[in-house]
Amino acid sequence: MTDTAATTDAIAKAAVLIEALPWLKRYHGAIAVVKFGGNAMVSPELTRAFAEDMVFLRHAGLKPVVVHGGGPQISARLTELGIESEFRGGYRVTTPEAMTVVRDVLNHDVNAHLVDLINEHGSFSIGLSGEAASSTESGAATTLFTGARRGAVVNGKTVDLGLVGDVVSVAPQTVLDAIDAGLIPVISSIAPDGDVPGQVLNVNADAAASALAVALNADKFLILTDVAGLYSDWPDRDSLVSVISTTALRDLLPALESGMIPKMAACLEAVDGGVRNAAIIDGRLEHSILLEVFTQQGIGTQVVGEDS
Repeated sequence: MTDTAATTDAIAKAAVLIEALPWLKRYHGAIAVVKFGGNAMVSPELTRAFAEDMVFLRHAGLKPVVVHGGGPQISARLTELGIESEFRGGYRVTTPEAMTVVRDVLNHDVNAHLVDLINEHGSFSIGLSGEAASSTESGAATTLFTGARRGAVVNGKTVDLGLVGDVVSVAPQTVLDAIDAGLIPVISSIAPDGDVPGQVLNVNADAAASALAVALNADKFLILTDVAGLYSDWPDRDSLVSVISTTALRDLLPALESGMIPKMAACLEAVDGGVRNAAIIDGRLEHSILLEVFTQQGIGTQVVGEDS
């Protein structure tokens, strides 16, 4: 490369960096909750890029918090063990036998691997689960997540899903302590059953991440998906929505494709709960999180409140 070409290339790189300045100023010190999943979770290259993004956010002055599930890994392990996977109403029926596998895969495989990848760049990350002990303001001991069992409606009838639940309360002090220590918490989506001591539940990672974002009073909530964003008239690819208000999303939600509903509902609940903005972004693109946070154009679909 000639000196002139090298200078031109350097100027172009500087222009990219300076474009991030308004967003660096806006989000400095902000908590950003990121739900890790989709293709990014099963691709080694995308998983490594995601870990790099988390370290970049931390060095850029943000406070990233990661929540993850592990559906593909859980299904693979159950198959290896000869345990049948059954889904009803979009949820995995979770028997006590399957729950043992879910807990092990989430905590010891997915969580540990992601923490290791982040920590290749320094001692930045700590692995937690929804069972992590926490303390309330009164000093009483509790857990990060508390869950309650739920069923699903299939063909108009409620069916039993086993050990599947919703997050009904969050005690975020353990996560706040990790953030204050300069760490990136990586949290698996299981929750102790608030009604049955010693029992844990398999909870939806999108909903768990949304509940945590609200409890942390996060500035930003991001969900990695396997699509470019929300389409108002799928499969018309020209109907991609860049920004949508909570009111418009509430009206559109019942008509969405079933797989998109829990993700958009999680974004809606986050913004309704006080998170400044939420977004679903295409996790199939390397460093899509950086594009969303630090560029004017952004990527995916943002959900914002009516006064934004």
